Amino acid sequence: MPIHIYNSLTRKKEEFVPLANPKVNIYTCGVTVYDDSHIGHARSLYVFDIIRRYLQYSGFEVKFVRNITDVDDKIINRANELKIEWQELVKRYIGRYYEDLKALGIEKADFEPRATENIAEMVEYIQKLINKGYAYEAGGDVYFNVRKFPAYGKLSGQSIDQMETGVRIGPSELKQDSLDFALWKKSKEAEPSWDSPWGKGRPGWHIECSVMSQKFLKTDTLDIHAGGRDLIFPHHENEIAQAEALTSKQFAKYWIHHGLLTISGQKMSKSLGNFITIKDFIEKYRDVNILKMFFLSAHYSHPIDYNDKKIEESRQALDRIANFVFKARDIAYSNVSISSEITEINEIKNEFVKAMDDDFNTPQALSAIFDLVNLTYKNMDNAVFVKTSEKVLEDLSAILGLSVQKLQFDNVEEITSKIEARNSARKQGKFALADQIRKKLEEEGIILEDSKDGKTSWRKKL
Repeated sequence: MPIHIYNSLTRKKEEFVPLANPKVNIYTCGVTVYDDSHIGHARSLYVFDIIRRYLQYSGFEVKFVRNITDVDDKIINRANELKIEWQELVKRYIGRYYEDLKALGIEKADFEPRATENIAEMVEYIQKLINKGYAYEAGGDVYFNVRKFPAYGKLSGQSIDQMETGVRIGPSELKQDSLDFALWKKSKEAEPSWDSPWGKGRPGWHIECSVMSQKFLKTDTLDIHAGGRDLIFPHHENEIAQAEALTSKQFAKYWIHHGLLTISGQKMSKSLGNFITIKDFIEKYRDVNILKMFFLSAHYSHPIDYNDKKIEESRQALDRIANFVFKARDIAYSNVSISSEITEINEIKNEFVKAMDDDFNTPQALSAIFDLVNLTYKNMDNAVFVKTSEKVLEDLSAILGLSVQKLQFDNVEEITSKIEARNSARKQGKFALADQIRKKLEEEGIILEDSKDGKTSWRKKL
């Protein structure tokens, strides 16, 4: 079954056919490094990591580019606020960004270009737009002439007249039209700057993505351009205008946008005290897989609201998988083989694939995983079934970036030793000591279950 993707450009679900099948080029807008990444960033990073993983699982050769914006008004303002050089601020938060990627279990992109390392190409790109009549210099700034590009607004679905409402030219701006946007900004005193034909300055935000996506993917037309829904206008609209004005070719065949994240119904904001960084979440909950389960519970294109109730539901859902794995491995580690001919397991695997083929529908894919767990519990006396199910669960979970290995305790040998000590105490009639060990394990999140035949199994506390 072919993969179908909802294309924000055409506003409909379409069969995914890359330009040079099986090769796929993907560009996604990355972070601006002026502060720690928050859980909204985590959703974006995670969603597009899943899409990359699933395309690779489906046999595509994926080249993936995710940029880093390392010069920007926010960066300059934050550096001034902290009274440090902007380069120092950038270095600090790029390092912390990569810490977050590692904690999330998200691999680096094939290329992660920084804006400041591609200034020369941006200057050249801007000059070509000027030469073609799509851009103009004004007092050291360079602007894109929106009215020269008739297709402007095709991604956001707005007409130029609609866009003009509420837009005005600022007192310090020299642009000819209120809708024209900056390609190059003249630097103020003590701001970062680079030489250009129009004087010292720095690139606008929009130009960096057009330039770096085409440069590092080595194409004028991307298969997929991805980002948050909040970037459709003006950022992605402006990217299209710049790129298509220069090349006269379609900039991206498919546009994928994820929905936005709110906190208990409110936009995340430091002033509201609901700003949750990735590091904050990990410090509180210890297991980033809980956050991933939360994200998986909603379709990537839908908005999602973060609250304590949903995080607790996500934790419990994760525990269901973890406890299944604990029990399955007790059985499956015996000398049995995996079978590829168990019809019920194959049917569930096909349901997972069907869900992911349908615009990466993770709630339905997750439902298939729980169907597999429930089915296997009914067949726990069949070691081949359990072993096969465990392997399929591991494979499907890996596509979703959930590492079954990480659902285990790091101190299994210590736990086993304590259980043996408890059982020994029981045999010797030292029941107070046995109860003490059991209680200590429960405090550590371990529940013991004694069977009628005297064996003790253990699981993660729900």
